[in-house]
Amino acid sequence: MSITDDSTNIPVFYEINNAITDVNYLKFTQAFSPVLVEGHFYDIRLYTDYNFWNTNYLLWENDNSLWNVDRPTDATIYRDRIFCTDQQIDQIEDEYYDINLDKYKTFNSFDNTYKVF
Repeated sequence: MSITDDSTNIPVFYEINNAITDVNYLKFTQAFSPVLVEGHFYDIRLYTDYNFWNTNYLLWENDNSLWNVDRPTDATIYRDRIFCTDQQIDQIEDEYYDINLDKYKTFNSFDNTYKVF
């Protein structure tokens, strides 16, 4: 798996060893600290690397031509974007991320009526 910061365009690579398949889902646990910085966007890419023999033995049984080539090969399984924030959200209580939280203050001093002459 790789995570790339959109600001610096520097990828950080993680090896996932604890992934399990649950019906149509791939489940794993991974800590991303201290890579993620608040207020940054990231590209996440989950891929299988055909150069790892033990983790891809079943793929090799289906098609072993990939191991006869001496170059890096991989296949993207999942790709998405991440935005890092420290805001507390609770979707059950209808509390979502607010881009303007604590940035702008609203004042109710006027009734917003306009006079046209």
